[in-house]
Amino acid sequence: MIDNSVLLNLGVALGIGLLVGAERERSKSNVPTSNGQTDNTLAGIRTFTIASMLGAITSWMNFWLLFAALVCVALFAAVAFYVRRDERLGLTTEISLLFTVILGALAMTSPILAASLAVSAAILLSAKEPIHGFVLGVVTREELNDFLILAGATLIVLPLMPNMPMGPFNAINPHNLWLVVILVMAIGALGHLALRMIGGRIGLPLVGMVSGFISSIATISAMGHRSRETPALLGSAVAGAVLSSFSTVLQITLILATISQPTLHALMMPLVFGGIATLLCGGALTLNALHRPVADAGKISQSFSVKTAFYLAGIIAIVLLISAGLNQWFGQTGLVVGSAFVGLVDAHAPTVSVASFVANHQLLPIEAALPILAAFSLNTVSKAITAVVSGGKVFAWQVVPSLVIQVAAVWMGWLLF
Repeated sequence: MIDNSVLLNLGVALGIGLLVGAERERSKSNVPTSNGQTDNTLAGIRTFTIASMLGAITSWMNFWLLFAALVCVALFAAVAFYVRRDERLGLTTEISLLFTVILGALAMTSPILAASLAVSAAILLSAKEPIHGFVLGVVTREELNDFLILAGATLIVLPLMPNMPMGPFNAINPHNLWLVVILVMAIGALGHLALRMIGGRIGLPLVGMVSGFISSIATISAMGHRSRETPALLGSAVAGAVLSSFSTVLQITLILATISQPTLHALMMPLVFGGIATLLCGGALTLNALHRPVADAGKISQSFSVKTAFYLAGIIAIVLLISAGLNQWFGQTGLVVGSAFVGLVDAHAPTVSVASFVANHQLLPIEAALPILAAFSLNTVSKAITAVVSGGKVFAWQVVPSLVIQVAAVWMGWLLF
């Protein structure tokens, strides 16, 4: 008796062959041969279906039978390609045929994975023209190189970075610092993509607000580099940098709402004042950018600056070293001072720490407000420094006043209420 699961897996293998074969059948009907006739000899829906079933049955029976089937199919594909070498250039159908045999075998042990891979392969095969058009007609060589750098930094270098505190005072985590480098490059690439798709007037402000939830400092760094590379995008880059600070306020609000609502109640008015002030500044800058001429996005080739990413990571490393050294040399001189120094790098970490103290009844909500505000203020100082380093005086001259207004509004909300 054959188990029902085997029948089900064979059904999945049958569906895989039909799916991939249907796409290849339709594809080959649109490929003319050298004599102008339609190509009817390439592998189609029946061949792919049988190939998938061949992989499934041989895999179910014996591994060596599967190996022999793969060798035979590979030989048949090689001969077919050699015979027709003057009529077409690609190996897509031959490789797809071998892949279908493997998917059929995989369906006997992991049917869900095999079906998912088959659907992905069918989509990839069907999207030949859009993919080729995008790679050859839309993406420039410089953009492709930038993508490869970002992919290498994420998939190759990041796993090799030690994920542990090390160095003086155990203040440096290489894995986290490399994440900062990747983050700056990714935000730059996202901004570049927005430029290409929806234009600089709206694209950069939108990217700035969204990226601010990840890191406002990294966003300002990427926007500063963008404005330095393309001065015509200065207005939009400034708006994106300022709106990233609004995301910081909103994220602090969400953190406090999750961890300690009494602390959120104590800081409600400062956060409201700061958020409204930042949103007004960012909105005004965005409206101003709408009336300025903007560069042609097709002429902007560089997606991000690796040098800018390393600069920001270096600054963060120095701040971490100084903070750890002061903490070790002078001890806990006060929660305000400690949170402020940590806030030079990240405003969210001290917010989580202080709110946790309140949640554990180790601190009163009113006492937690000052350390969080201090961290937020020092974080704004880091943003201002980042604006100067990444975008120069022209960029910083337009970003820093909005940051000052934001901090002033936050403290005004604290003092008045």
